[in-house]
Amino acid sequence: MKILITICALSFFLVSCSPVKQQKTGKWISLFDGKTLNGWKKNQNPQTFSVEDGAIKVAGPISHLFYDGPVSNHTFKNFELKAQVMTKPGANSGIYFHTAFQAEGFPDKGYEVQVNNSHTDWRRTGSLYSIQDVKETYAKDNEWYEEYIMVQGKKITIKINGKTVVEYIEPDDVGSKNVGGRAIANGTFALQGHDPGSVVYYKDIMVRLLPEK
Repeated sequence: MKILITICALSFFLVSCSPVKQQKTGKWISLFDGKTLNGWKKNQNPQTFSVEDGAIKVAGPISHLFYDGPVSNHTFKNFELKAQVMTKPGANSGIYFHTAFQAEGFPDKGYEVQVNNSHTDWRRTGSLYSIQDVKETYAKDNEWYEEYIMVQGKKITIKINGKTVVEYIEPDDVGSKNVGGRAIANGTFALQGHDPGSVVYYKDIMVRLLPEK
């Protein structure tokens, strides 16, 4: 009996102290500590990403920074994500979701949400890239704005400064229409370094887990 009680107590302790506690729905959780890139993993051209004045600075050749930390074991399905973003003139970047780490190139898996207020690419901030694109500009260079992404089931909602710019419901036959791994599944987040002329800042990167239906 004593052995059984000890095992139960130990099991309760392990569950209570594990990262599972961070996976409860309804609470905003920070993915970036404002000081380091702990919990994030760079791929090619790692010098593209650094921390400056409490923000992740993206400046350099093509590279991607993948969330690799403990929150939800860096695997997300239904969620809300929000971040403060600032672009410099001519900048291009993006926020990937439901993606996975790869050593080089643009991520094959997941969707990209565009970050671009004045780059030559006409797809503007808030676009669900090449799936449902936004031509209007809802944010300005050199100013912080909020980019918000929600995935719930098959529905993707994107907001810029609280304004809904994309509402997309993924069709059941998405595999025959979208390119490669552009499909709702599960995975992590990634920030994009697009080209050497693009300078973008990210801070206050927060996620809220939503229940699976």
